[in-house]
Amino acid sequence: MKHLIVITGPTAVGKTALTLQLSARYHTPVVNADSRQMFRQIPVGTAAPTPAEQALAPHLFVGCLDLEQYYSASMYESDALDAIARIHATSDVALLSGGSMMYIDAVCNGIDDIPTVNDQVRQDVKRLYAELGLQPLLDRLRQLDPQHYAEVDRQNPRRVMHALEICLQTGRPYSSFRTGRHKQRPFHIIKIGLNRDRDELYRRINSRVDQMMSHGMMEEALALYHLRHLNALNTVGYKELFAYMDGRWTLDEAVERIKGNTRRYARKQLTWFKRDQAIRWFHPDDTEDILGYIDERII
Repeated sequence: MKHLIVITGPTAVGKTALTLQLSARYHTPVVNADSRQMFRQIPVGTAAPTPAEQALAPHLFVGCLDLEQYYSASMYESDALDAIARIHATSDVALLSGGSMMYIDAVCNGIDDIPTVNDQVRQDVKRLYAELGLQPLLDRLRQLDPQHYAEVDRQNPRRVMHALEICLQTGRPYSSFRTGRHKQRPFHIIKIGLNRDRDELYRRINSRVDQMMSHGMMEEALALYHLRHLNALNTVGYKELFAYMDGRWTLDEAVERIKGNTRRYARKQLTWFKRDQAIRWFHPDDTEDILGYIDERII
């Protein structure tokens, strides 16, 4: 039987150390499931695996996209499944690790077959957002798909824009494509969730942000300031530093906002993952228990 071990949990919880250990134990590469780490220009601000870590374990889907490239969870589902199939051709165990909720769901459960948006529609919606802001897009989405409008995260421009793109591309509500049916996979999935108590996790998040700043995140953001309109950079860390560069906050305020927004994102991740009853939760330091749990399930 073929197996897929999934290591997930909130940002900064400590997934990398366990993932490297599992990669060595089962002689398998790591399939990355962090959507932002796929972009090659932002390794510091996304805490991408370092060259030293990648030397210890080959990582797939790290630094493989340009910031301008369009990429979706649907595309990731197809690409990751192809990669897992190649791994399973020579190994009984594949390893997936990351904290991007939709990417993990795409691999484990499948996502709905959403049509691919053509470049013209995407550029039209992007131009509307750049010229008019988010509210007109929300108003149009409410007209075309009131069901999804009631559900969508209205503070997330990328989600709003994607739903509107599908409505305009197909002439159908985005919600009509969302069936929620799980797809069968030709492998057994073992899901490991890592978590810490809240204060401990928050300390690690704060410390990681300080480390990112000391390791060149500001320089990374400065070099990308002219691309700040891109969806790939509308993410925690960069948007706060861009606001500092625009003169809206002091640097200290921007760094504190990065820490606060990262903590907020970690809570969002945990809320999402806690709904999945298939995940078995461990403290990252409980390595022996984790390895024992996995070994019991690998037949």
